[in-house]
Amino acid sequence: MDLSNLKPAEGSVKDNKRVGRGQGSTRGGTSTRGHKGAKSRSGYKRKIGFEGGQMPLQRRVPKFGFKNINRIEYQGINLDTLQKLAIEKGISAFTQEVLIELGLVRKSERIKILGRGELISKIDVTAHAFTKTAIKAIEEQGGTANTIQN
Repeated sequence: MDLSNLKPAEGSVKDNKRVGRGQGSTRGGTSTRGHKGAKSRSGYKRKIGFEGGQMPLQRRVPKFGFKNINRIEYQGINLDTLQKLAIEKGISAFTQEVLIELGLVRKSERIKILGRGELISKIDVTAHAFTKTAIKAIEEQGGTANTIQN
């Protein structure tokens, strides 16, 4: 057996109905679309979520929640990540440029240093925001936590 003699299984492939081929074809006239109405016309497209006139689900379910358009999103980086990089790559000063180069954040993202993990190296970190535990851990090791003003 090779690619030249492959065929679908017997009966698995059917030809489409040849509709609208005259009155003698048994499928002429309305061409299996019924009489009149939007569904019988060409170019018919039902609205997304339409349920035949019944109140659609997205209108039956109540609205809730709130999206604050002024919310500032931060990309969080934990201390254990910084500690691991300090040991592996020998970095002692973490700036926005260094973190972008390492692939931890994108150019447009704001950085927040989070306090998970243990810090044993002295590191200097420059970021947009810090948690209290992160500042405490960095300063206990003799490092500095500098905030970028944007």
